[in-house]
Amino acid sequence: MIKASSIHWEEGGQTHSAIWHSENGIAPHKKVVLADDTMTADDAYRLACEGSAILWRGDFQNARQLLQALVRRVDRPSKKSRRANKRVAVPSDVSQAQAPVDLFNKHRLSQSQRARILGMVLIRCNADHSISLRRAPDVSTACLEAYGPVSAPYVISLRELLGVISAYEWRKNGVPVLADSEGEAIFIYPHYGVFSPIRGEYLELVCSAPLPKTLDLQSLAFDIGVGTGVLSVILAMRGVKHIIATDQDDRALACAIENIDRLNLTSQIQVLKANLFPQDRAALIVCNPPWLPARPSSTLEHAIYDPDSQMLKGFLAGLKSHLLDQGEGWLILSDLAEHLGLRTRKELLSWIEQAGLMVLDRIDTKPKHHKVYEQTDSLHFARAAEVTSLWRLGIQN
Repeated sequence: MIKASSIHWEEGGQTHSAIWHSENGIAPHKKVVLADDTMTADDAYRLACEGSAILWRGDFQNARQLLQALVRRVDRPSKKSRRANKRVAVPSDVSQAQAPVDLFNKHRLSQSQRARILGMVLIRCNADHSISLRRAPDVSTACLEAYGPVSAPYVISLRELLGVISAYEWRKNGVPVLADSEGEAIFIYPHYGVFSPIRGEYLELVCSAPLPKTLDLQSLAFDIGVGTGVLSVILAMRGVKHIIATDQDDRALACAIENIDRLNLTSQIQVLKANLFPQDRAALIVCNPPWLPARPSSTLEHAIYDPDSQMLKGFLAGLKSHLLDQGEGWLILSDLAEHLGLRTRKELLSWIEQAGLMVLDRIDTKPKHHKVYEQTDSLHFARAAEVTSLWRLGIQN
């Protein structure tokens, strides 16, 4: 649902207002100017750098083109743009001699500055989620799925709105994740705000890791942090008879339930709202926590960033008391945090030991996503070295 905070602007000699919505938790902008197709990209960039939001009144497709022009200026500022506001220029080169954690912090600062500027172009949506601009697409279904029904018009950044549209296409078309016994592709349909399973290397690990033998005696598994439901689906396809999947996020729960229902797996998979573990013990407990121990800057980043490794530590600390004898916990984790200096391997191993657990095996794979090959990325040194692992954990003897 849209949260009830308001944004105000002057138009036609009167003060107007609307509900303000931001998934990033950004406060309503204090300075709002009206703009149409006559505004140049340089003027828009200058206003955005100065902290003025731009409420668009012109052609919708021209607003998209203006946003693309702002992207070019933020990512590769012209001399004129740099003179307009040097302090917000996003650095493209960072010395590799700096400490990895400093590189990471600079990268996040750059991304934050970039998001701030690009989020300054605003769109007003009607109470039915439609947009009263020339050549505006029909976004009512996409916004209804993302935000639910609203009772009044609201203002949103164009960049966030485009993200909602993109997520709607993902949800409509689905993501192929694996094949069934007949070789037919199985699709997962991610919802807005739920991390899409596009990094297939960790799915391959769950598909290929040997199942614990104790499943033969009690075929029960837990999926902690269900997200789209993809790991529960894989376990069901591998023959686990009963899976209990948990999450705290309502969007994730709705997404998982929909995907499980689409695949006719509701008799095998039960979805519960819970903080980590359900009641009882299981032969297999799977968890794919956020991989980077840093503070998320928006609700959409909770699948990536885990402040102080809270979910990771909570999973490890509670695993022993929820495992059956000879059961296994599968921790799916990238070592990107280690290459960035955010967490050490020694720390991870100490948390495992302190939780009364031992490492039975570790299955590694290299990521295949495109960022591995982007040498202009300031974090390329870490992404190129990244390894994704499935840690098979058991109770200490």
